Amino acid sequence: MTEPLTQSPAEPAARDEADQPARPGRALIALHRVQRRLRSLPPWSPLAAGVLAGGLLGAGYGLVATPQYTATSYVVAVPSDKSDPASALGFAQAYGRVATQLAVLGDAQMLAGVPVATLEESVRTATSPDAPMVSVTATSARPDEAADMANAVARALTRHADAAADDTHVELRQFARATEPTEASSASVAVTGLVGASAGGLLGGLALLVRPRRAAREPDRTTAAVPGPAPAADVRGQL
Repeated sequence: MTEPLTQSPAEPAARDEADQPARPGRALIALHRVQRRLRSLPPWSPLAAGVLAGGLLGAGYGLVATPQYTATSYVVAVPSDKSDPASALGFAQAYGRVATQLAVLGDAQMLAGVPVATLEESVRTATSPDAPMVSVTATSARPDEAADMANAVARALTRHADAAADDTHVELRQFARATEPTEASSASVAVTGLVGASAGGLLGGLALLVRPRRAAREPDRTTAAVPGPAPAADVRGQL
């Protein structure tokens, strides 16, 4: 009679158990190697890494971001015979605040061909404390649209001023029309790269300041003992 062959299932399990403690050991060895390489880097490495990373991120943002164009239109307040320049200056300040209101933007949307919400987000006005002038500035990703929005709001503002000219004795006249900008008003790739490099350098410098000193990382080094002064010989008996 032949005896059946039996296989012991303990051998594969034993091999798996032998391989398990080796994996954490390899991870620790790799971690120690990384720590040694980091310690061998020069002290200014965080600063250089911050400048490089910040410059790359800033330049990447400049490449991805959509360029913006800005156009500005100007209107001036002119007093009538029954008014004076001081009142024209005051009404110019008031019209500068009214220009971004819904009543003016509602009329400007038909001239600009954009919704009122776009005008509210893209149009800004500014006045001067010395001259009765109002500047209407519009920003858009398209240069022609920026000029159209600025001119539309300025035209709508002059219409509202003309409707109340009999009571205010001040007229608004267009001083300069907005033209299509030839260059983008947003920051270029070079500028965003420099800003990113500056920010990265600042963070790298802070990391360099808070970095532990080499002496603190190597506590096993002991300072050399300085021998004390030798006792003076008693020469009283020799005198």
